[in-house]
Amino acid sequence: MKILVPVKRVVDYNVKVRVKTDGSGIETAGVKMSMNPFDEIAVEEAVRLKEKGVATEIVAVSMGVAQCAETIRTALAMGADRGILVETDTDLQPLAVAKLLKAIADQEKPQIIILGKQAIDDDMSATGQMLAALLGWSQGTFASKVAVEGESVTVTREVDGGLETVSLTLPAVITTDLRLNEPRYASLPNIMKARKKPIATMKPADLGVDPAPRLTVLKVTEPPKRKAGQKVGSVAELVSKLRTEAKVI
Repeated sequence: MKILVPVKRVVDYNVKVRVKTDGSGIETAGVKMSMNPFDEIAVEEAVRLKEKGVATEIVAVSMGVAQCAETIRTALAMGADRGILVETDTDLQPLAVAKLLKAIADQEKPQIIILGKQAIDDDMSATGQMLAALLGWSQGTFASKVAVEGESVTVTREVDGGLETVSLTLPAVITTDLRLNEPRYASLPNIMKARKKPIATMKPADLGVDPAPRLTVLKVTEPPKRKAGQKVGSVAELVSKLRTEAKVI
């Protein structure tokens, strides 16, 4: 069984995000970048499935600038077997990513595609669902547990009301939630081995996909600063402030 794992290069979650002075987007020049945390969970789950003997090959895929190869190397160091980089300077949006992944899936013929439920830079949470729709595959989103049995996979999903368990027929698309697993740290020997693992590079045109953005960002601004809290002397004063100042009651 082959597993395809898309991984996205994003601003590291420990970095304080800054808006560009012209308001056109987020500042990324000179900023530490890393793999999207939800995609790390996806890579870990794929590696665990391989360690159980369920999967035979893991292919990591990333899209964007040439530096995305570093993100693929991280996935290779965690246990992926080879990588595919779709290199482009275009600002890729979820539908374009889904179309590119579909084209790669048509070539690679994986049985499972595992990806993070969302990226921490745009919080779209749309690529996995779009990809499943384009492929016509079953999907298990927001997975907190995955169990593969023969030609089917059981996915426990995190939903508003608690947990929901669905049984999917392969091939399937799975998106990962935080509680699915704890991603491993890549050891130094595996980091060294990852340098020798192959990464194929291609362009969107090679896959027959036009990645031109369909959405236009008009302006990006910092969130408003929160006002300092206030102490009140009584319930009556609290109700008065909620009514007259906060205007919430």
